[in-house]
Amino acid sequence: MAGVSTKEIKNRIKSMESTKQITKAMEMVAASKLRRAQTQVLCSRPYFEILYETINDIVDSNREFSSPYLLPRTGNRVAYVVIAGDRGLAGGYNSNILKLCYAEMEGKNASVLPLGKKATDFFHARKTPILTEAYSVAEDVSVGDCFTMAKTLCKAYLAGEFDEIRVGYTNFVSVLSQTPATLRLLPLLRQESAEKRPSGPEILYEPDSGAVFDAIIPEYLGGILYGALCESRAAEQAARRTAMDSATSNAEDMIADLSLKFNRARQAAITQEITEIVAGA
Repeated sequence: MAGVSTKEIKNRIKSMESTKQITKAMEMVAASKLRRAQTQVLCSRPYFEILYETINDIVDSNREFSSPYLLPRTGNRVAYVVIAGDRGLAGGYNSNILKLCYAEMEGKNASVLPLGKKATDFFHARKTPILTEAYSVAEDVSVGDCFTMAKTLCKAYLAGEFDEIRVGYTNFVSVLSQTPATLRLLPLLRQESAEKRPSGPEILYEPDSGAVFDAIIPEYLGGILYGALCESRAAEQAARRTAMDSATSNAEDMIADLSLKFNRARQAAITQEITEIVAGA
């Protein structure tokens, strides 16, 4: 920073201190939202697990019935539900999941149902067909919206509009680790396991197991979508908290470096003044 005055250095230090205050505040907000998001993740899992066990019980106990949700299809018409954030400043949270989904869409007749402003803008820029923009604000998406989406997707799948439905989300592993992933929703895979499930009390379904299975699938998909949304929200806040903590640390390092340069510049100015006084004397 040769040739830079102490006043300019001082202004830069003040600017970095203001930046540090902002990143520290954003880190604290993200930490608070993260705790709430983790609670939502824990509360959403039991509902999904019960539905999952019920579906497996129906499939394993009755191998005779067939359902359109179980029949594999050979086409490449795929619908993706992509969950991203509404804002940036979250490290690689948005870019990682969007790049993963876009790479999987290569060579497929893909359509997208985006959740979040970042996902909507991303696929708009790449001219990818978008099913609806009703959920372009991820923060406003509720559990009721997830079940509405699931019923709409199931209806389109039964009508033959899509051959496969997938969801792209970010899995919350820990505060320091978030992994993007995609999950196939439809068609469902029948589990071919050599081990038999432990025998228990026989369950009777009315009117029959096939009708119950077809009726429960939209609820099952709604539970998966809501669980993926909760996982993504927790992952976003964890990524933002980590990014803001790193930004705060970088600001502190820059302030320390600028303070050292300020002291050197001030010392050099004092030395120059003393030299001029001595030379004048």
